[in-house]
Amino acid sequence: MLKGKKCLVVGSGISGVGAMTLLNKLGAEIVLFDEKLSKEELLGKVPEGATAVCYSGQMAESDILSEQIEVAVLSPGVPTDIPLVNTLRENGVRIIGEIELGYLAEQGRIVAITGTNGKTTTTTLMGEIMKAHVGQDKTFVVGNIGNPYTLEALKTTKDTVTVAEISSFQLETVDTFHPAVSAILNVTPDHLNRHYTMDAYSGAKENIAKNQLAEEVCVLNYENEYTRKFGEKCPAKVVYFSSARELENGYFLQGEDIYKAEKGKAEKLMNTKTDMNLVGVCNIENVMAAIALAEGMNVPMSTILKVIKSFKAVEHRIEYVATKGGVDYYNDSKGTNPDAAIQGIKAMCKPTVLIGGGYDKQNEYDEWIEAFDNKVKWLVLIGQTREKIAECARKHGFERIKMADTFEECLALCTDLAESGDAVLLSPACASWGMFPNYEVRGKMFKDYVNGLE
Repeated sequence: MLKGKKCLVVGSGISGVGAMTLLNKLGAEIVLFDEKLSKEELLGKVPEGATAVCYSGQMAESDILSEQIEVAVLSPGVPTDIPLVNTLRENGVRIIGEIELGYLAEQGRIVAITGTNGKTTTTTLMGEIMKAHVGQDKTFVVGNIGNPYTLEALKTTKDTVTVAEISSFQLETVDTFHPAVSAILNVTPDHLNRHYTMDAYSGAKENIAKNQLAEEVCVLNYENEYTRKFGEKCPAKVVYFSSARELENGYFLQGEDIYKAEKGKAEKLMNTKTDMNLVGVCNIENVMAAIALAEGMNVPMSTILKVIKSFKAVEHRIEYVATKGGVDYYNDSKGTNPDAAIQGIKAMCKPTVLIGGGYDKQNEYDEWIEAFDNKVKWLVLIGQTREKIAECARKHGFERIKMADTFEECLALCTDLAESGDAVLLSPACASWGMFPNYEVRGKMFKDYVNGLE
């Protein structure tokens, strides 16, 4: 497959290290490039037992081409249109990413999940369902969730199931990747600084199903314009879910209950208040998607519902932290775009002090501000986008805004503003970069602060 081939790995983060690990086991020759690190630092990234030729800094393209590269493996953070990648492509180099590389070593069945929001919760829940069905040792949960596919792919067998959370960045570079069942949970504006247009962004998401066959399942959100439109051209069998209307076929929410419909005949599956630990319509949609995916994998409904009833919220996604001084604190650090943050607001049932702002991904914030719906009593803003968000909020008539220069200042301000009976919600509508390495660090700092309150 790749034995003896010279493979360039671009990027030396967790995905790059995973790619080198798998390439070494497959017998490939490895060339590693990362412009941000020194050659000594790159040598320290090479997995034990592997060897790699390392290039760092602003390397000339001629140096790369002199290596006679046959395959280039891009880390998700590497755009596919930078000059180096364009030159490699023009010279006949096969361009793939970590997901495609992992798939080349995959032996089992794959459940693949993407969407602007809800990926991590749905993937985690689906992983638990498959563990209950085929066994803990036969289920691998990989991808954008934080566990590189390339570190698990060689462990797979014909009896295993790989549940993969896949981002739009990762889907840009799939080629032969072929899941047994897939899902696009939703598509809303995000990462336009990378994809430039919504057509390009939604097109990347659609790649998840491009190799599926007509008898295989793709689960789509009927209430999302992009996914509903994709359902008209999807090569796989489309199964819809809806949180807003009764469906003739598919899964839908009516009142507090989730139903499954076939040819107009509906069967009640569960109650969202008594049978779920998750909150918010977004999580009800995630649960319906997981049910549809699991049934696509022939999991008995009794197993599916049993797992759902015991499933807890994913860390950093509308996660209840504690009640201090009569104030409920929620960590929704994974609300890294306006649409995700809207779901955080919708889940609140108390007057809320909201923390927003962060890295600018060129998103607009009008719909997020409009979703405040008299729930938000104060908006505390931080980061690169704070002035942009404040201007948008004032345009919509919302004036109760505070600014903070640091996260510590922001948290102290929220504690002062919140009164007994209120909630404080970290749901920034922005990425964490610039102030934090990632949203996990941002969420952990929030939780550490809350748990330290008297």
